[in-house]
Amino acid sequence: MSAAIALAATLSACAGDGPPKKAYTVPTSLCGIAVDPALVKAVLPGGDSLTTATVKPNGGTVRCNLSVDGKEALSLAQAWWGDRDSATGVAQAYAHTDDGTLSEDERFVHTGRAGVGRTVSSCEVSEHPEQDLYIVVETRDTGVDDPEAIEKLLVAYTKAVEGSPACR
Repeated sequence: MSAAIALAATLSACAGDGPPKKAYTVPTSLCGIAVDPALVKAVLPGGDSLTTATVKPNGGTVRCNLSVDGKEALSLAQAWWGDRDSATGVAQAYAHTDDGTLSEDERFVHTGRAGVGRTVSSCEVSEHPEQDLYIVVETRDTGVDDPEAIEKLLVAYTKAVEGSPACR
């Protein structure tokens, strides 16, 4: 009888285990780009602390890396590509975008873990003539797989970049 009670107590304790709580606060601006914190939080794993870092790996890319509890969880990148490229073509250069869903206007392609979006054609800067600015959203091995959340963040972040100095 006591074994049955112990087993029942163990099972009921496990039943309450849900995804880890997201105890951190997401800022309203990530690496200089305003974005709805709820959209960002939806694609992040649970944890206690969130840090951001801006990385510029080359002359045409700006990457905003988000880490939860010291482990990289999400990358939001701006990358210049040739003006004859496409969202699907650029997506081939990034992990987890294979067989992604293409938007009707062909500006966005995404999966549950990553996505690529092309900014509007008026997004031009003299430093990158004859190139288009693409936005890349990539989760890092965090267990997040939510196509709807990735799509919402990708579209919102792309539009935010279009209205930022990155496109002027």
